[in-house]
Amino acid sequence: MADEPRYPVPPEVLQRFGELGREGSTLAVLRHARIAEMMGLSATDHKALDLASRAEGPLTAGRIAQLTGLSTGAVTGVIDRLERAGFVRRVRDEQDRRKVLVELTPFDEEKYAPLFASALDVMESVLQRFSPEEREIVERFERALQERMRADIFGT
Repeated sequence: MADEPRYPVPPEVLQRFGELGREGSTLAVLRHARIAEMMGLSATDHKALDLASRAEGPLTAGRIAQLTGLSTGAVTGVIDRLERAGFVRRVRDEQDRRKVLVELTPFDEEKYAPLFASALDVMESVLQRFSPEEREIVERFERALQERMRADIFGT
């Protein structure tokens, strides 16, 4: 990244992008809160489940805390609620029986697919308005922004 060119960003451009980011973030939170509610979860529980579903294998509560930025106490409550809702279960680590892991339980993904369908439809309809080259630029921007945000939030 250090070798990438750097260009000055006028204050009005930074303000416009800040406003776009703020509005986009608000809309994303509202969409996911609605989806979570339809799944019988809180927004925090839903996003913790999303993070766990993208992990390779079971996670410890400590790792979930790292990924979410929540305290270990808050994560215990999240895991309790996800377990009661049937999305995860606690299991003993085969290598270290003292360790408890959280793994996803099999659930009917088709049941929840319609909750996400409109988001994909909206994304597709917007992406159709951009050339493949423009999409690459937007994707590069989003990936760079996420990388910097992740580093800012988690110090990585």
